Amino acid sequence: MNTDTIKGFDDYVGELATKRAVIQEIVRQNFERFGFNPTETPIIESEEFVRGENPNDEAVSDIFKLKDKGNRKLALRYELTFPLKRIAKNKKLPFKRYQIGPVFRDEPIKGNRGRQFISCDVDIVGSTIKDDAEILSLVSNILKSLKIEGVIYINNRKLLNEILNTEKIDKKYFEEVIREIDKLDKLSSKEVYDNLKKYNAENLLKIFNKEEKYFERYESYNEIKELREYCNNYSVKFEFMPSLARGLSYYTGTVFEIKTKNIKETIFGGGSYNFDGIQGVGFGVSIERLELVTNLQIELEKYLIVSLNEDKKAIKLANQLREQGKNVSIFYGKPSKALDYANSYKIQKVIFVGKKEVEKKQMIVKDMKTGKQIIFKIKESSKLK
Repeated sequence: MNTDTIKGFDDYVGELATKRAVIQEIVRQNFERFGFNPTETPIIESEEFVRGENPNDEAVSDIFKLKDKGNRKLALRYELTFPLKRIAKNKKLPFKRYQIGPVFRDEPIKGNRGRQFISCDVDIVGSTIKDDAEILSLVSNILKSLKIEGVIYINNRKLLNEILNTEKIDKKYFEEVIREIDKLDKLSSKEVYDNLKKYNAENLLKIFNKEEKYFERYESYNEIKELREYCNNYSVKFEFMPSLARGLSYYTGTVFEIKTKNIKETIFGGGSYNFDGIQGVGFGVSIERLELVTNLQIELEKYLIVSLNEDKKAIKLANQLREQGKNVSIFYGKPSKALDYANSYKIQKVIFVGKKEVEKKQMIVKDMKTGKQIIFKIKESSKLK
C-alpha cells in the first residue's frame, strides 16, 4: 500500500504543526478583538451553490467535484465567503463573522499554494467604507502580531470600470480586460500589452503606468481618498496600485492585497462585494502563507517529568504544573532514554522524580539547552520558571 500523501496535500507534525497552531491562535485572537464572531460551515456543499454566480472565475473552475450515494452533485468548498449567502440571512446588520478552516483547490501545484490550505476569513455584511478601513486596521494588527513586514496595496473596482468606460472598452470584455490588467505585477508589460490587444484595449497600458495623481481626474478615485482619510484614524498606511483587481469578479469596490519581500505571492487578499443588494467587505489569509513569512520566534516551554519508580509522585507533580498552565509530559523509564526523548521533541526542562528525590523532598530540573541542573524543594515547585 502506498501511504504517500497526494500531491498538493501535506502532513504537519512536530515543530511545524506547533508553529501553525500558534499562528492560527494569534489570528483568531485578533479577529475576536475586533468584534468578529466565530462561524463554522460545511466543507462539502452542493456544486451549484459552490459555483454561485461567478462560474467563470479561475478559483471556481478549480473546485473539487464529487457525488454522494444519492448521486447528488457536490463540491468541496474553495473559499469561505460564499456560505455567507446562507448564514448572513436575516442577521442584524452589520453582521461580523470570522471562520478558520480548510479549503480546497483542484489546480496545478505552483509556488507556495497547495490543494488544501487553512483559510482565515473575516467579513462584515452591511458595511461602509469606514468598515473597509477597520478591516485594514485588523490586517495591520495581524502583521504586527506575527512580526511580518508587509505592504498594503489598494485599488477600487469602480475606478477600474470607470477607466474602461472612459476609454470606450467593449463592456462584454470588461472582466477579461480587468484580469489582464491585474497581471501587471506578475507579467512583463509586453506580455500584458499583447494580451490586451485581443480586446482592442492595449492603449490602457499607458494609463495604468501613470502616477497616482493622474487618477484624481476620475470620480471613483474619491473613494480611495476617503479610505485613506479613515485609515489615517487607525494609523494605517497603504499604497495605491491602479492595476490591482483581485481575481474574483464579485468585488465591487475596494480591493486590496498585502505583499512582502519574502515571497512573490500575495499573503492577504480581500475587498468589498455585494450580496443580494447588501454591501460587504472581508479578506482571507492562509496559515501556510503566514507560516512562510512570519518572523515570530515560537518557543513553547515544555516539561518532561521522568518517573523513576515513583509514578504517584510524578503524576501529582505533573498535575500541579498543569494547573499552573505548564505543558507537561510524563516519561516512565530510564533517565538516558528520557533525555533522548526530550531532545527528540525539543522539550526544554526535564524533572527527575525518584526515591531519593522524594525522601529529600527535592527534585532536579535539567535545562536541556544549557545542560545546567537546578535543585528545587518539592514544595517550591510553584516557583518553576
